[in-house]
Amino acid sequence: MTYSDRDETTPLVSGPRPANEPTPIPWRQVALVLIIQGGEPLTSQVIYPFAPEFVRRVGITNGDETKVGFYVGLMQSIFFATQALTVLYWSRLSDLVGRRPVILTGLFGLSLSMYCFGLSTTYWGAVLSRSLNGALNGNIGVMKGCIAEITDASNLPQVYGLLPIAWSTGGTLGPAVGGWLSRPADRFPDMFGDSAFFRKYPYFLPCAVPATFTAVAWVITYLFFTETLRNPIPIKDVLANKPKHQVLPEDDVDEAEKPVPMRALLVYPVLIGAVNYTALSLVDIAYRAVQPLFFSTPVELGGLGLSPPRIGLILSGFGILNGLFQVCLFAKIHNRWGTKHVFFTGMTTAIPVFLLFPFMNMVAIRQGLNFAVWAAVGLQIVLSVGISLCYGCIFIFISSSAPNRASLGSVNGIAQVMVSIVRTIGPACANSLFSLSVKHGYLGGWLVYLVLVGVSVGALVLAAMLPNNVQGPSTMDDGET
Repeated sequence: MTYSDRDETTPLVSGPRPANEPTPIPWRQVALVLIIQGGEPLTSQVIYPFAPEFVRRVGITNGDETKVGFYVGLMQSIFFATQALTVLYWSRLSDLVGRRPVILTGLFGLSLSMYCFGLSTTYWGAVLSRSLNGALNGNIGVMKGCIAEITDASNLPQVYGLLPIAWSTGGTLGPAVGGWLSRPADRFPDMFGDSAFFRKYPYFLPCAVPATFTAVAWVITYLFFTETLRNPIPIKDVLANKPKHQVLPEDDVDEAEKPVPMRALLVYPVLIGAVNYTALSLVDIAYRAVQPLFFSTPVELGGLGLSPPRIGLILSGFGILNGLFQVCLFAKIHNRWGTKHVFFTGMTTAIPVFLLFPFMNMVAIRQGLNFAVWAAVGLQIVLSVGISLCYGCIFIFISSSAPNRASLGSVNGIAQVMVSIVRTIGPACANSLFSLSVKHGYLGGWLVYLVLVGVSVGALVLAAMLPNNVQGPSTMDDGET
């Protein structure tokens, strides 16, 4: 099939279903992808345990506890706001110059912004650092294109089953590092008590850990990462506005693939995948934003009153469980039940996850932090794994909707723009609604959870609209879906 024979509805990979034996996984490239991806959750989640404490410490709320949620949410959201403005540009650029230079730029931005965050002594300085993080980091969309390019229909679910190693490792270490290494002069007086630097910058140490990891990942990527895009254009040619693609012989037609125009990508298969990714991200980011705020808020104000180290331990426990479950079981579950069934079932777990928040607070008010509260915390963590399970499925839907491999970056970029927008408003809206519910006692302080349950129901409606059969790079034995 030549490029001229394709249209926006042509599957990315055509032909018969693969044989029972999957194609061997390219382990070197996959390992590098895991290292690169590990920087994302590590840098994003390291601030979660101490973010409420940071907001209180810098005095932006003037001692008003009910405003903490708003400012924490705004600080979390600003990353996604700047990312929404730039991620499509980075993704589209990677379809031209290649994945490697864009990935290196993103890693540099992650590292620099985290060092800056650790040196922030004002709220707005921290916000500026998070803005820099989002603006320079286009890797989140680019890496999904890389994964589709180094896999095929037979081993894509297996590789997506491995990706939680990176996300869960970062998701485990990030909260642990943030919880235990914040304010080292106070927590470890024998080692850091005399350090004027760590007393002035109490959150530099936890931020320096992911920043240094990302800097090391930059070096590894520069030395060992092999470009996955066929026929990339030299950056100097792009800057000089030279022809975007050279003419190649007919027998080299696969290398001659070029990105489809943006307007040709705005079709149902691409948009329904992107909309469902957006709904999933809204549900997930709202949960991740409210959870540490709920844990840190005093019991009498609607939370559990936990310390940053204990919050970090809980979040790390989720990371371990999520990683083990997805690495060991995602591909098996996906192959047995099919992409759509797994996605829909995973989304249903969001409803009990949100309903457990008011239950935990109600028990804590009446009986303290007893066994029932901790059992509910554990149940919530277990159920929330179902939400995370949906990501591998939706990435398969999105990658399979691309008309050709040269457009993978753009397709993922479109989805990421929509996701970044909802992740911009999600934490701020969820945390602000939490604060308003607590401050004014709307529905006994439980209004925020009922709203989030309603959002979850809406996400289920969208999930039902996904195609039953997955084509393109994810074509495989997909059950009867």
